[in-house]
Amino acid sequence: MPLTEPHDDHSSVEEPVVAAQDAGETSATPPEPEPTLPEPVRQRIVSLTAAVLPGLAADEVPVPLRRVAKFAPNRRARLGAPAIAAQLTADPLFRQRVTARVLADAGDLGAAVVEGTAPAAADPVEVAALAYLARPRGWRELIEASGAAVRAEADSAVVAELVREAEQRATRAEHDRAVARVEAEKLRDELARVREELGQLREEARQLTRTLRETQARERKATEMLATERGRAARAAADADAELRRARARLAEAEAAAGVARVSAKEARSVDEARLWLLLETIGQAAVGLRRELALDPVDKLPADFVADAFADQPGATPAGAATRARDTDDPARLDQLLALPKAHLVVDGYNVTKRGFGEMSLEQQRKRLITGLGGIAAQTGDEVTVVFDGAERIHGLPPAPRGVRVLFSHKGETADELIRRLVRAEPAGRPVVVISSDREVADGVRRHGAYPLGADSLLRRLARS
Repeated sequence: MPLTEPHDDHSSVEEPVVAAQDAGETSATPPEPEPTLPEPVRQRIVSLTAAVLPGLAADEVPVPLRRVAKFAPNRRARLGAPAIAAQLTADPLFRQRVTARVLADAGDLGAAVVEGTAPAAADPVEVAALAYLARPRGWRELIEASGAAVRAEADSAVVAELVREAEQRATRAEHDRAVARVEAEKLRDELARVREELGQLREEARQLTRTLRETQARERKATEMLATERGRAARAAADADAELRRARARLAEAEAAAGVARVSAKEARSVDEARLWLLLETIGQAAVGLRRELALDPVDKLPADFVADAFADQPGATPAGAATRARDTDDPARLDQLLALPKAHLVVDGYNVTKRGFGEMSLEQQRKRLITGLGGIAAQTGDEVTVVFDGAERIHGLPPAPRGVRVLFSHKGETADELIRRLVRAEPAGRPVVVISSDREVADGVRRHGAYPLGADSLLRRLARS
């Protein structure tokens, strides 16, 4: 962008640079237009001005540049270039203040430019930038000479670039020729290999032709043999059809015989079912007659209630369910099977179960949790449930036991294990009694009396599932 300098009334300011600038000019001479600056010179002028902006007093900086003066050094010349160029062109006083500081920083080179001369070894761009700012006698010639030098350097750079590109193209062409030679060698080798393979293929084709003729001859022989075998197969199929018809006739006869046998078996089963029904009816009538003969009335108390009367003041339990005998196990499914037996009686070693399942609680909380869980089992199964705790004295203040659950405490001098064995011995032979305890002595003792011992884990898992 060209920097222009219109005529301004401030040209009479007394500055050393102004004196040098205005030495050859008179007030009658009209101002000349601003020269067109080469781009490197314009950029250097803006850079020099941006460098000295922060050093000027606030009232010496034009208003449009005060915000630019606060920018960082690298952003000041880049973002404020248009505003700086405009102020240097339009405000001679501002340009004079900038020139004074730039010349002071330039040293001997600045003094030489002010005198209208420039060292031969000096950078032409720097000389042109200082000449534009200081504007000594002949400054336009310095700028033109600098522009010519810059253009010459640019032309030299262009020529050098063209030479470098030509050398690169020559190098690439040489490389391409070398690659082409290598590719040609490869193609010649490939052609020789293809010719060799073609000869082999021709030989293989001749061999395949001979093999084809031999195969066609064998195919004709096989066709003749196939026709012969088809005739034999047709005869065999006819024989097989005849045999199939005979087999179907025999199958029809067998199915008729089986139908007769099924009818006979059904009649025999009906006779057996009639006999079984008569036998069961006879047994039922005999049981009713025996109960009437013995004059047996329904009982109000169960065997465990008699033991409870001696060891605790707990009400009797409700009737219970049944199952078949099983091995000692901790499987809750086994416990479910046993509780499904008719008139089953569940006896629980209380503290043995609670200390194993939730021993972190207090004894009162353990008892409450176990009794509550057993109440749920009694409600679900309808079985008689008795839980036994060790206790030298009866514990007062217990909450009422759930329906169907009997709570017993052993007396002083007797353990819960002994009370459990007494409960088991009190039951009639044949009644399913399930004892929950992980104590091996308890398990062995009740097993001898016909009870089903199960580990405490079986009940704990059953309670967790509920």
